Amino acid sequence: ASSRVRRWRFAIDRGGTFTDIVGWDPAGRVHAHKVLSQDPLHAGDAAVRGIDELLARYASHGDTIDSVRLGTTVATNAMLERRGAPTVLVTTRGFADALRIGYQNRPDIFARAIRLPALLHARVIEASERVDADGRVLEPLDEPHLLEALADAQSSGLRGVAIVFLHGIQHPVHERRAAALALQAGFTEIVTSHEAVPIVGLVARGDSAVADAYLSPVLARHVAAFGRELATRHDVPQLMFMQSNGGLVDQDGFRGINGVLSGPAGGVTGLAAVGRASGRPRLIGFDMGGTSTDVSLYAGELPRRYATEIDGVRL
Repeated sequence: ASSRVRRWRFAIDRGGTFTDIVGWDPAGRVHAHKVLSQDPLHAGDAAVRGIDELLARYASHGDTIDSVRLGTTVATNAMLERRGAPTVLVTTRGFADALRIGYQNRPDIFARAIRLPALLHARVIEASERVDADGRVLEPLDEPHLLEALADAQSSGLRGVAIVFLHGIQHPVHERRAAALALQAGFTEIVTSHEAVPIVGLVARGDSAVADAYLSPVLARHVAAFGRELATRHDVPQLMFMQSNGGLVDQDGFRGINGVLSGPAGGVTGLAAVGRASGRPRLIGFDMGGTSTDVSLYAGELPRRYATEIDGVRL
């Protein structure tokens, strides 16, 4: 930092119980602070409050903020506790149970009473439409009946829509038309599988699209509240969020599908940095929070996976 412009950098880990703030001051010193994520004695956003308390304690007059980076378990906890937005799944007629059936895996192969995790979606709408594996339309989308069903779902309190049609990647027009009808019915959180998760495989694509519609409103509320309050108190040129893949994204790109492992991913990347700095390439990470506990293995390089499963939900 130059002598004229003194800038701070902040990194924040928001958990269900505590929010941790680490600040680098203009001289390069590190300051850590912990606040309750939900504090009955303080209104407003916990992360902004933690930043203000660190600045009040250590900053000099005229200091500004250069960047803020935030990782959060808000989406993780919402999935584990099933506290996402009430969501309706729109799928091809005859496939209402496809996500419940999944791959017919048994969580415990010797269990006589199979207890499957609760589904994320609250209702299924079966749309009359059919496309073959080559993208040829076998049955056009019945738009009037779908609009009627979507309007009924919206009036009954459902807020998110995940549109997952068979072979929707090969012929996305039906999903796009269904999204337009959902917008017409009054929905604001609408996810089409061919855009959110452009992969082959109805089950994985469907689970991921439903998770995005289910978690994104919860995540968006927290992120928007944090961004608004931060903007009213500080001028921050760079505000970034940790994704499930360990990379950073801006506020517009931070959604449920890429933020569900935001907090755990931050722990893994931090573990890797400690391993490199200490010359210990093989480490096990144990990160216990108030709602969930994450265990990770670092064996010299960061593992990359294209799919994972969390509490029975395939992502």
